Amino acid sequence: MEKSNILIEKLSEIKDKRREQGKRHPLPMLIIIAIMASMSGYIGYRAIGDFIKANREELLKIFEPKKDRLPSFQTIRRALIIMDFEEFSKKFYEWASSRINIEETEWFSMDGKAIRGTIKGDKYYEFTNIVSLFSSENKKVIYAGKVENKSNEIPLVQKMIQELDLIGINITIDALHCQKKLQK
Repeated sequence: MEKSNILIEKLSEIKDKRREQGKRHPLPMLIIIAIMASMSGYIGYRAIGDFIKANREELLKIFEPKKDRLPSFQTIRRALIIMDFEEFSKKFYEWASSRINIEETEWFSMDGKAIRGTIKGDKYYEFTNIVSLFSSENKKVIYAGKVENKSNEIPLVQKMIQELDLIGINITIDALHCQKKLQK
């Protein structure tokens, strides 16, 4: 059986954790709208709502929702908050890797960045850290993994290299990862 290389079909494989009564709009539609909004420069949940209003007619044509009802930014926010980020990242990687031909001589970059806007309390050190694999040639993020603290980046990078079977390619990475003893 041939694997699908259509993004919305890949996203359909993600487990929807919403209650049954909270599933008026399919999860893949919510994710695609969030992706489209962010790619169009609408960053943040309220901005997603602005994107939906600005592109209402086109979104109705694309998704053909029941009763011509598009989701609100609150609906998208609730769905994204409870969605499994790692599952999303893996499905996105499967889709992206099917779209991009990776050559053995190609260069990739792998780096972690703290997202400071995710602080939930008054504690300074509470943040989300995302480690991404970036294709320098294609200028695209191929995969992203999430860690809760900057000090946890080393095991995540090693896990990503193993899981993604990144053998025979060139990866530039911080000196932090030059370890004599590999962690398992």
